[in-house]
Amino acid sequence: MADELVEIYTDGACKGNPGPGGWGALLRWNGRERRLKGGARNTTNNQMELMAVIEALRALKRPVKVRVTTDSQYVKNGITQWIKGWKRNGWKTANKQPVKNRELWQELDGLAAQHQVSWAWVKGHSGHPENELADQLANEGIPRQKA
Repeated sequence: MADELVEIYTDGACKGNPGPGGWGALLRWNGRERRLKGGARNTTNNQMELMAVIEALRALKRPVKVRVTTDSQYVKNGITQWIKGWKRNGWKTANKQPVKNRELWQELDGLAAQHQVSWAWVKGHSGHPENELADQLANEGIPRQKA
């Protein structure tokens, strides 16, 4: 695993929940920067938050140290705490319900396992420059309705 650190800042956005949504990610390493964005016509905010991290990790070409900063408690708590119980309980929540977005969680779990990932949370819309940029990218990623 390379010693270089890749910093990733992610955000998701949705117009209606469910509705059209977008995701954005900013990757920084060795003084370089890469911006990613995308979206879906019918999705949820949580799905877009997850997709932002998934797509950012997919963009990495080899195993590296990664710090993911998100404004989503859902993503941070899900991947650092809840997922252990979900796996143990056959992808059921504590109240025996199927885990929402299971396929996305499984994909994120697999991608994160390829790297040495640390997770950080930042309050959204609080003036954090990289989070504001990730939010802008997420909103740019929302598919526009055809007239």
